[in-house]
Amino acid sequence: MRVITGSAKGRQLSTLKGEDVRPTTDRVKEGMFSIIQFDILNAKVLDLFAGSGQLGIEALSRGAKICTFVDNSREAHKIQLQNLKSTNLYKNSRVVFSDSISFFKTTTDKYDIIILDPPYHTDLLLQALQIVPDKLTDSGIVICEHLKTLEMPENVKNISLQKQYKYGKIKLTTYRKM
Repeated sequence: MRVITGSAKGRQLSTLKGEDVRPTTDRVKEGMFSIIQFDILNAKVLDLFAGSGQLGIEALSRGAKICTFVDNSREAHKIQLQNLKSTNLYKNSRVVFSDSISFFKTTTDKYDIIILDPPYHTDLLLQALQIVPDKLTDSGIVICEHLKTLEMPENVKNISLQKQYKYGKIKLTTYRKM
């Protein structure tokens, strides 16, 4: 796993071990950042369900102002810190060890880009989508990574599905405020 482009281009990232781990492939990550390329510069980013932190690190490497990483795994927390230090992006980050949904419900921060990539085969993505409208800036974007078989809602409160992109078994779905 590596950083694709930007200030940390080519840097190798550590990943979590185990069968439940599912790092985003380079192909999907390239697609994701192609979608948000015009939104990223100086953006305030939230990488919810951050895992190793690779998506938030990619955002920082490409010019995001700050990224908050949230995960409830101690191992993920350690890997995020290690990856941020090895890419020299730590100063632009906030690493939170917390249940993602609990953090999301209680934070008063608003974000320009919210990345939702929870474990598959759970309802965490749909739970997080219910909270997103209150945490998104007016011009913000939400990008969700999920199995292509998951049917995503057209609208959630005041956000609307913009577009979906398929990458094999994976789908990226974007939302913006209406």
